[in-house]
Amino acid sequence: AGRGQIMLQVAGLLLRQRLGTVHCSALRSLASAAAPQPITETSSNASLPQSFIDAVAKCVEDPNTQMSQARATLEQHGKDEGYFAPAPPQLVVYPKSTEEVSAIVTAAAAAQVPVVPFGAGTSLEGHVAALRGGVCLDFSRHMNRVLQVHAEDMDCRVQAGMTRKQLNEHLRDTGLFFPVDPGADATIGGMASTRASGTNAVRYGTMRDAVMGLTAVMADGRVMRAGRRVRKSSAGYDLTHLLVGAEGTLGVITEVALRLHPVPEAVSAAVCEFPDLQGAVEAVQAIMGCGIPIARVEILDAPALAAVNAYSKTSFTPTPTLFLEFHGSQRGVEEQAKEVASLASGFGGSQFKWATAPEERARLWAARHSAYWAAVSSRPGCRGYPTDVCVPISKLAECILAASAEVQRAGILAPMVGHVGDGNFHMMMVIDPGSEAEVATAKQVASNIIHQALQAGGTCTGEHGIGYGKLPYLEKEHGQLPLEVMHSIKKALDPQNILNPGKLGSRCW
Repeated sequence: AGRGQIMLQVAGLLLRQRLGTVHCSALRSLASAAAPQPITETSSNASLPQSFIDAVAKCVEDPNTQMSQARATLEQHGKDEGYFAPAPPQLVVYPKSTEEVSAIVTAAAAAQVPVVPFGAGTSLEGHVAALRGGVCLDFSRHMNRVLQVHAEDMDCRVQAGMTRKQLNEHLRDTGLFFPVDPGADATIGGMASTRASGTNAVRYGTMRDAVMGLTAVMADGRVMRAGRRVRKSSAGYDLTHLLVGAEGTLGVITEVALRLHPVPEAVSAAVCEFPDLQGAVEAVQAIMGCGIPIARVEILDAPALAAVNAYSKTSFTPTPTLFLEFHGSQRGVEEQAKEVASLASGFGGSQFKWATAPEERARLWAARHSAYWAAVSSRPGCRGYPTDVCVPISKLAECILAASAEVQRAGILAPMVGHVGDGNFHMMMVIDPGSEAEVATAKQVASNIIHQALQAGGTCTGEHGIGYGKLPYLEKEHGQLPLEVMHSIKKALDPQNILNPGKLGSRCW
């Protein structure tokens, strides 16, 4: 049947479905036939049309230094820090401006070549995998400048390839800082694309809260600038936050406007030991319930501390431990610390160790941020397979204990860390990617942990994003209709399916 005839049949089935006289599988089958067909999957060994490569060469200032098809370069850009096998692109381009990105995407749209944005490659769910080949746009080499800083308004605008550490170094003399800290020195564009967060989210929020506006190249090459330099607006659809968390599937982010914060007058950090996980988690619930404006509250279990000690040459007691930080005035920080110490002691917390000097705090948080690499290094030749569930605070203790029991039953090494102030924790499973049995076991354990989190009212991912690793859990979390809405948005903005295809917005059936 022709497309018009199919659409009429779809309309009829929709009416009958509302009346309860047709099974949804029939509607899915016809809708699949009516929808634009995705680009055929390609192999990284296949070659791009020479006409397309020539067109891209005309889009950049210096093709010799801004374009590469070297095997090692392609392999590097086809993988992230997750356990997934590499899925390399067929061409890597290092653009220098939004205008160059626009020209490249225009050429890709004309040739129906997939486009995959790339930042620092620190994601964990296969976000940068070129599942259907195509061209990778690496923003880290040239598009890493601060464009504007408005200190009096506490905001700035940066290019997508700038990393968070580069930004804070630039802001050092302004009295301001950018607080979103996922641990890895990720790029701002990548953090916006995955709606990242990290250790400071409990006080300062996530990238959803930090991004005020952005510039993005749409699937046809047109450039869209969304958002204004104001703290609130009711003017139309929120296009900025439609692209924040879209993982490069709706547009290619080239610039990001960010909300900044004053550097606090006083900062103090501490670690507090507990005899068991339940006491540590319940202490956090009590701290949050009292409304104490804590800046960071992280948990590491005994295996995580043992791995950190071996990796970072630290001497933490291998027992469930909270890492805490307080921001504010000198008096305010002292009061917060005393109140937290008192609450923690009621749940078995002891051995408070304080760090007030910047060097001491830096060492403490460097140890915390090394936890993932510490876990992976404990089994040479293996890869990390972390979970990323986030649950309501009231369900946190129950879910962490159940997850810990799950990995113990499976016999998998899985140190645990968590941003427990916002209900997010990671079981850092360490597996041999060459062992089908280990991979299968890890997948089952991750699935069980996710389903338990969903039953508790949580989400399959608090901060890592979906990539293609967590696509199977979206329907369970959201239901069919929201996924159909996502797919409709994807079709409307990227009808040829060239922007990071095979990930968010893919057909939900």
